Amino acid sequence: MSSSRPYLVRALNEWILENDCTPYIVVDAGVQGVQVPSEHVANGQIVLNISPGAVRGLVVGNGALEFSARFGGVPMQVYIPLQAVVAIYAKENGEGMVFGSEPGSPDPGGNDAPESSPGPDERPSGKPTLKVVK
Repeated sequence: MSSSRPYLVRALNEWILENDCTPYIVVDAGVQGVQVPSEHVANGQIVLNISPGAVRGLVVGNGALEFSARFGGVPMQVYIPLQAVVAIYAKENGEGMVFGSEPGSPDPGGNDAPESSPGPDERPSGKPTLKVVK
């Protein structure tokens, strides 16, 4: 199956906006293909306001999120592969979602195996696994 992340990002962005809140995304700036202002990256991540008042031409495609924005008055085209989106949340109350790695997708951190991923012997075969995110 294809990644659920683009669908979730689009839905959560719409939900946050409909509730009169400001959508922010957390991006892993170390993922290949990420084009963000490097001077605003801290600890390998950048938090971006993607509200209609902050960006122009926001497109959340199935492979990437892109828009144009100004950083310190300087215009920039921002390009973010969706696997680099770590979270989307409302600035006002923190409601939203943090994404983990999806089965079959490359690990955005570049590690061979995520530490929290159960091994093949720990999972019931043929049954999907779910993780509670609070």
